[in-house]
Amino acid sequence: MTSASHQLASGPARRTVVAAAGAAGLAAALTACGGSDDAAGSSAGSVAASGPQDNNDASSGGSGGGDNAAGAELAAVADIPEGGGKVFADSKVVVTQPTAGEFKAFSATCTHQGCAVKSVADGVINCPCHNSNFSITDGSVQGGPATAPLPPVEITVHGDSIRLA
Repeated sequence: MTSASHQLASGPARRTVVAAAGAAGLAAALTACGGSDDAAGSSAGSVAASGPQDNNDASSGGSGGGDNAAGAELAAVADIPEGGGKVFADSKVVVTQPTAGEFKAFSATCTHQGCAVKSVADGVINCPCHNSNFSITDGSVQGGPATAPLPPVEITVHGDSIRLA
């Protein structure tokens, strides 16, 4: 008997099965690490507040997070520190105030592997899972393994209240 007569002719080869499993794993990993490029370079999600006015909703398009209904109050203007921000985990939104009276909002879901960002300090939004950092001004990547910015979230400022748009 030769070694060729010991091989089975039916069913996929082990090499084929291993390659298929590897490809499926790679596809899953790339999907989990993928980000949204539709917000790149966009200033959507920002709102400038110029005092306690009732009709100060100059925000523009964008979506990227938040499970709360439109119009749900996130915070008071005074709750968001100038040069910093605050993460609203329940809404999956982070609201920042890069300069006095200018408010921006981004998805609180890291574009690297989908972890929730946890804090805002020193002008950056921080993800604790793999130490990705994002700008409070535009959500762009400032460091870490993430390659895509945080998508903007549309907000409005009415008087002293910051709301999801």
